[in-house]
Amino acid sequence: MLSNIGVPGLLLILIIALVIFGPAKLPEIGKAFGSSLKEFKKAAGDMMSDDQSTKDKNEK
Repeated sequence: MLSNIGVPGLLLILIIALVIFGPAKLPEIGKAFGSSLKEFKKAAGDMMSDDQSTKDKNEK
């Protein structure tokens, strides 16, 4: 889905975000989004490692 947006779509989204939130709020929103994405990736990695360790225990 996101691969079909392209550069014009990203520019349109950025312009809409600037109008809605203003330039002062965008860095805060970006930081919050980045930290949320980092936590999500960490949780997904933990789940994958837990699944792998469970699979390894069941094979023994």
